[in-house]
Amino acid sequence: MTDDGGITPRQSMKANAMGSLEWAMLIALSLVWGGSFFFNGVAVRELPPLTVVVLRTGLGAAALWLFCRSRGVAIPFNTPVWSAFFVMGMLNNVVPFSLIVWGQTHIASGLASILNATTPVFTVIVAHFFTRDERLTLNRMAGVVLGLAGVTVMIGPAVLSGLGAAILAQFAILAAALSYAFAGVFGRRFRELGVSPVATATGQVTASTLILAPVALLVETPWTLAMPSAPVWLSVLGLALLSTAFAYILYFRILAKAGATNVLLVTLLVPVSAILLGALILGERLEPRHFAGMALIAAGLAAIDGRLLRRFLPKRQPAPPDRA
Repeated sequence: MTDDGGITPRQSMKANAMGSLEWAMLIALSLVWGGSFFFNGVAVRELPPLTVVVLRTGLGAAALWLFCRSRGVAIPFNTPVWSAFFVMGMLNNVVPFSLIVWGQTHIASGLASILNATTPVFTVIVAHFFTRDERLTLNRMAGVVLGLAGVTVMIGPAVLSGLGAAILAQFAILAAALSYAFAGVFGRRFRELGVSPVATATGQVTASTLILAPVALLVETPWTLAMPSAPVWLSVLGLALLSTAFAYILYFRILAKAGATNVLLVTLLVPVSAILLGALILGERLEPRHFAGMALIAAGLAAIDGRLLRRFLPKRQPAPPDRA
């Protein structure tokens, strides 16, 4: 047994391997989180940002509670578990959501996406120091750097023209990425506590709502707003049901099976999903830089996964036994 989740090293290696199912869930997660940009874009036309976030987490939490009740999933009610839910809610929702919303009022969304895509870099470093089975390797670091380069190429160099301005806003997005990294590592403990991924998703989204709701009520007084239109309500429901409830079920399942470093690779895939959805749904034109960026991201993910590289690298022959 180890002090890192109560599992043996062999079990740890197995838990942190990304199989076909985990990769499929990661791609699905990137799609629903990439789609959140569309939902957000519609919702903020008529609702202030914090109100959108609270509706997203509140309705998402309600959907998750109904799902748990229908499936007979037990939500633990004890102090250690709910303390962990509130810490996870702060690290994974409250802090990064607030920093990103504030940061995007000062810098372009493209630059914010690039800065947010540094999450795997922070996660590799945080996991190296705070876990025993997600150590920094050359493959992982090279893969993350390739992926980050791919995001930069895909979004384009023009957006970096404002890199020297609004330093505090840029640091806010980087701080959000760091918060996501700590959330990924912290969330590993729910496996040790015996809390299922669905129950973990329900608890942390509920805790996030309880933290954020008083702030939104105080700052934005949403009861004074005009009734939103039908497209806005549909977008809010999309955010709550797809980009929050369903997304966090996937997130915590991947986290439990593959670890923090792997689950937060999704931040490299989200820009890809957003751009592909824009091309498929909105008819936006894909440019050569988009394909070049996607190729770099694919190369980075392949380096982190390692299986494709092992096929082409020569197998190391065992050393012959010494003869007396």
